[in-house]
Amino acid sequence: MSTSISMTQKDAILTDKGRLDRLENENMLKTLQLNGLMSITQAINNNIKEPDLYKMYARFLNWELGIKRMALMIKREDGWQCNIANDIDPETIDNECITYLSQINKLSSTADIKLPGLRQFDFIVPVLHKAEPIALVLIGESDSRHEPYDLIRFISTITNIITVAVENKRLFKRHVEQEKLNHEMQLASDVQRLLIPDNLPNHPTFQSASIYWPHIGIGGDYYDCIQHSPHEMTICIGDISGKGLAAAMLMANFQASMHAFIQYEKNLKNLIKNLNQSVFRASRGDKYITFFIAKIDAKAGTVEYINAGHTPPLINCDGKIKELTEGTTLLGTFEHLPFLESETILFQEACTMLCFTDGITDLVNNNGDFFSSESILEVFTNNWNSTANDLILVIEDTIGKYKEEQEYTDDLTVLAVKIKRQVSE
Repeated sequence: MSTSISMTQKDAILTDKGRLDRLENENMLKTLQLNGLMSITQAINNNIKEPDLYKMYARFLNWELGIKRMALMIKREDGWQCNIANDIDPETIDNECITYLSQINKLSSTADIKLPGLRQFDFIVPVLHKAEPIALVLIGESDSRHEPYDLIRFISTITNIITVAVENKRLFKRHVEQEKLNHEMQLASDVQRLLIPDNLPNHPTFQSASIYWPHIGIGGDYYDCIQHSPHEMTICIGDISGKGLAAAMLMANFQASMHAFIQYEKNLKNLIKNLNQSVFRASRGDKYITFFIAKIDAKAGTVEYINAGHTPPLINCDGKIKELTEGTTLLGTFEHLPFLESETILFQEACTMLCFTDGITDLVNNNGDFFSSESILEVFTNNWNSTANDLILVIEDTIGKYKEEQEYTDDLTVLAVKIKRQVSE
């Protein structure tokens, strides 16, 4: 009895062996896939850091799947960037390569690509979100034991998982930061509301009215009216550099200092010196305050003021209008003010003062034209004899019409004060 094996039988055995090898490779790939998915999912659940997650991903592709050369490109707000690479210099993926890659939205071979930076790979595997690529895996020199289609399909899946996980981390971090910012802004807004006076003096000697429109719910503007006696009052207006909680806390500190100093310091120059040093100590020159302050004595008929780098207020005393410009530089810029002057305005019957921040001159209309200081002067010239409240209403109406459909670009504060001379009997 012959025991020889025919060629047909040999072919059948070889074919069966090939099938077994293929099945074995398929089973091995599926085992690797399952183990890889479990490891990466566990890492994501353990909130592993983004760089470590990318390294884990690259090691898995290299060691377990036999991908010798690879690069992972991630789309960010500022463009594409290479997050991790094996066996290549990321610098070889230049701007020309990135421009080409940004148009890839399906599995592509690099066989027909002439760019050297991409010819070092075999395949480009996109990860899509709503038909738009959010990540790209560039693969070269892969292990021939695995079927390329199965390998690439799994790489696409695992890259998708990694990319989505990282994006979710970023979105969550952004959400936490936004919540923190919202909380900070709410605290700043609460602080700011405490700084703005609820009631302004309004009686025959002093009339006052104001506009206060913070740009983003919390502003850097501040104003106050402090009445010392029936005929004495101090008014002030300021604008701190910056926004947010830090600016609000500095302004709160500034207001507290001013209210403390003003109780015992009658000399306006000394008061400004003390305020300047208070701001400088609090901010070490990182922030500054433009500030205007005036002490009014309705019995003596005097308005003494100092302007510390603030937009010059307007005053009309007995029908004569002028800008109040004398003073010094911004508070908080220098430990000791380089110069300091004050001016005293005399009046016989009445005065009207209009103080404002630069938010009013930052207003633009639909043509992009700014609301000029000449426009403010015109409104003041035509309405200075009105009540303080009516003057404010005219200003509100004027700037509302001027800006048309444009938004406010900065905090806007206006303070109007009318003083009637108290004649001694």
